[in-house]
Amino acid sequence: MADQNMHDDAPNSLTDEQADALLDADEAEETIEEHGQEDDVAMDSGDEEADEEIDMDGPMEEIQLHNDSVAHFDQHRDSILCIAQHPTRPEMVATGGQDDMAYIWTATPADGPVLPTSYESNPQPQERRGQEILAKLEGQDESVNAICFTLPAGDCVATGTLAGKLSVYSTPTPSTPSRLLGSAKEVEEINWLAPCPHKYHPNTLAFGASDGSVWVYTINPQDPSSPLTIVQSFFLHQAPCTAGAWTPDGKMLATVAEDSSLYVWDVFGDAASVGLADPNGGQAVVSLTAADERFKVDGGLYSVAVSPGGGIVAVGGAGGNVRVVGLPRLSALPSNSSSRTSTASAKSGAGARNKAGGPKTTASTPAAAAGQAGQILAAVQAQTDGVETLDFSQPPLTLLAAGSVDGSITLFDAAHNFAVRRHIPDAHDEEAVIQVAFVKTALGTANPANYMLTSCGNDGVVRRWDTRGGTAAANKGLAAEWRGHRGGGDGGGIMGFVQGGGGARVVTAGDDGVGLVFAAEP
Repeated sequence: MADQNMHDDAPNSLTDEQADALLDADEAEETIEEHGQEDDVAMDSGDEEADEEIDMDGPMEEIQLHNDSVAHFDQHRDSILCIAQHPTRPEMVATGGQDDMAYIWTATPADGPVLPTSYESNPQPQERRGQEILAKLEGQDESVNAICFTLPAGDCVATGTLAGKLSVYSTPTPSTPSRLLGSAKEVEEINWLAPCPHKYHPNTLAFGASDGSVWVYTINPQDPSSPLTIVQSFFLHQAPCTAGAWTPDGKMLATVAEDSSLYVWDVFGDAASVGLADPNGGQAVVSLTAADERFKVDGGLYSVAVSPGGGIVAVGGAGGNVRVVGLPRLSALPSNSSSRTSTASAKSGAGARNKAGGPKTTASTPAAAAGQAGQILAAVQAQTDGVETLDFSQPPLTLLAAGSVDGSITLFDAAHNFAVRRHIPDAHDEEAVIQVAFVKTALGTANPANYMLTSCGNDGVVRRWDTRGGTAAANKGLAAEWRGHRGGGDGGGIMGFVQGGGGARVVTAGDDGVGLVFAAEP
């Protein structure tokens, strides 16, 4: 009653006479009678044309927000095109984007462990902080299309742009910020970057270009006057070079191109030093092109992977085609194979082993198994569109995974003539599969999850598959999935991921401009 008295005593309140002057009681009664119960009209209803438009459009689509991530990085202002992970510090991730920027950031959740959230479980989830930027890799001249840390210790991080610029930066440490070491621009567009794992050639990388050329650089962070040195350049591809992969020992580099060619390069002369020379007088120990009808893939090749043992290389291309080719197996590195090999390395290398009674390496008795080198071991086709991604499992498994633009994943068994072990036609809901990768650790170390395969696609979902069992595996072996990207195939997919450190975390590069961190442990 106190509130009512306050309202009645207010100086701006209307008297009964003033209220009657504004609306006559008879008029109000007539209005109510005109719109009685039978003629009620909904307050949100419009004219007939508006009603017809709503009917034509159909029911409103319900949008369910779902985010399984435990952390995110949102500093990019456009699509994230590439992602890399530090080889010894898996919490350190580098991304490059269409916003002409690259960053190094930490994938450790900024707010500690955070449970995944969804709109259904928490309509108003607590806003969390984005991940910390460890370094801005500035000075890019176009979209950053490729990025990698160098091996073996991740001393440097390199970026490649769609304008052909290679830039190399020092990796930040708690006491030293990142700095630009040097840059080079030899091509119009860089398509990919791959760090070299050769133990005698640290901080070396390769890239492939839109003009078909392949370049290998070595980086010396201690030489400010000449930090980048060209090791080799190759020019046999006649179309854009689309992918490249080193052998596990880093002695050979396999590259493919849109002209359906495969070349395996003897970058450091290791093959030549054991008597394996290019029959054409060049530096390609394996040369296969579309001129060989058995190898030809109409539409070109777009993916390449080398087996963990280094004995075979698989390439994937248009129309779901996969070709498997034998590689030479090189013996111990001779001590004089490179002018960059240190005296200490040479003493502990092949020279010392030869003195201990190891086989001599001469041109007449090459210490390499060259019997199947360059031979086409398999030509298979289990998918209907381009094979964009390939990966081999680690021993003792003998699987090759292939992801296709048709949305499917196929597992081939390398131990049984690459027969199809499993085909998952709807792995990513009919959207292109962008990347497949087995969960891996350093060779020779325990890997209890080596049978797990991770994949991502244009549907914006990360999935993990249990590859044990045959084609009858329940639900095709789907073990887990993580959502959080927009999806939908148009600007909402996932352009790549990393899962170093045993696969406990998956970190993504989103076409929606966001990087997400998913906790993959149960």
